[in-house]
Amino acid sequence: MAQVVNRNESWGKSIRVENVQALADMIGGGGGEIPEIYIRPELDVGLTDQEAAIDDHNLPVIHMNRLLDPSFSVSTEESAKLDYACKEWGFFQLVNHGIDGELIDKMEGDLKEFFKLPLEEKELFAPLPGGLQGYGQKLLVNEEKLEWHDLLFLITQPLDDRNMKFWPTNPPTFRSTLERFSLELKRVLKSLFEVIGMKLGLKPEVISRVLSEYQGLRMHYYPPCPKASKVLGLNPHSDVGILTLLLQVGDVQGLQIKKNGKWLSVEAIQHALVVNVGDVLEILTNGKYISVEHRVTVSNKKERLSIAAHHRPKPDCMVGPLQELLHEEEEHNYNYKTMSYDEYIQLYLSGKVEGKSHMNSMRANK
Repeated sequence: MAQVVNRNESWGKSIRVENVQALADMIGGGGGEIPEIYIRPELDVGLTDQEAAIDDHNLPVIHMNRLLDPSFSVSTEESAKLDYACKEWGFFQLVNHGIDGELIDKMEGDLKEFFKLPLEEKELFAPLPGGLQGYGQKLLVNEEKLEWHDLLFLITQPLDDRNMKFWPTNPPTFRSTLERFSLELKRVLKSLFEVIGMKLGLKPEVISRVLSEYQGLRMHYYPPCPKASKVLGLNPHSDVGILTLLLQVGDVQGLQIKKNGKWLSVEAIQHALVVNVGDVLEILTNGKYISVEHRVTVSNKKERLSIAAHHRPKPDCMVGPLQELLHEEEEHNYNYKTMSYDEYIQLYLSGKVEGKSHMNSMRANK
């Protein structure tokens, strides 16, 4: 029986399921069919080698060095692009963010080496019963279809919330590389959120009141699937936190965002971070910035890897429109309810995880 774990893992009960990489190897060798729990008959979305053309549809590309360097005359223009991206897309590519390319390459290489290890070695880092940290596939009890991926999930910040039991020791450099990469992501997130806050007109004390030190890394491995058009690497969803920073490993595309009712593929730009607005940021801004539904498709030929850094508000932060962002005429025009973060998470987990449907329960009654 699954159990509720500590506060930073209390995202509902989870059940361990079959290793997808082993399942893919077995099916690829002619050893069986894809279990029905992975099949989504309504889909026809898989990427084949012939369908892998990049189609980025003008997803904004933000140069972080321009946002932070006061000597750049285009800094105002760049911050306007950032504001536009958060309002109209909920997603953008972040380049020139200051993370050394060699470190990114090393992180990507170490992650690939880990996922290549024999299953029995990787399972030394399997989650505890009901827990979320560690290696494997987990199914939240309110989901109906399994996703075509394996996962290494680690809480990397703050230091007190780490559980080194789940940090891989092979390859030998994995821990030290991840430590450096985590700190760089922390730096980028802090700087980016400060710029967003300034663009919104928020004072530094408001920003510090909202953003926590929490950083949770979801490292996904998506094996090739012979029926790629009938499965999903990640089901349609929006991220429940504040901001997510995503590193797409290699050049295999798979991330898709929903805009104007259509699924658009996001280009895998070398060393870029894909940034997306989370539900909490949408609520805090009263809908000025938007979280966007997204999903991951898989290839029938190539593996895909990614690293997603998720960030949350402080545990005592009230999730609701910020008074500081409401003009006088908007003071009684809240688009969302206000509740504690714990209440918000319980609301999210109380229903089926499907797209952004949970946000309907957060909308203010008018």
